[in-house]
Amino acid sequence: MSASEKPLRIDIPVKLSDVKVVFSIGALAFEGDLPASIFHMQLIKNDIAGWSATSEIVAVFHTNAGHVTLHDKAYNADRNIATGNPYKDLIFDLQKRGVNVELCGATAKAHGWGNEDLLANIRVNTDAMARTTQLVQQGFVKITE
Repeated sequence: MSASEKPLRIDIPVKLSDVKVVFSIGALAFEGDLPASIFHMQLIKNDIAGWSATSEIVAVFHTNAGHVTLHDKAYNADRNIATGNPYKDLIFDLQKRGVNVELCGATAKAHGWGNEDLLANIRVNTDAMARTTQLVQQGFVKITE
């Protein structure tokens, strides 16, 4: 029996009818080569689809993870490379699946980024702390990545 064939009993099954989550992403941690925060957003979106639940998912990139929101040219300049933004397709996929992706305005200011440096449909908030506080007060669960 291979590892993937081992039986697994779920002791605490979870099924939600409505999900309101804000991901606060200040740095990238990885599952292999995939940022864990992106993997976790994909996972919860899959769960939501399986549950036929309603949802609002907001991803706030800030501090040492703000570069994920940059288009290729700005990413290259910020990271001193020439490969382009390796996360852009993952971000586009999350957006297509209904995740609202935001960049912390304070992070953008600290790095000298303008709206023209961002991937399509990235919204800039005042700052990550104010935005996550606002969303928590509106009933969102905060997940810190």
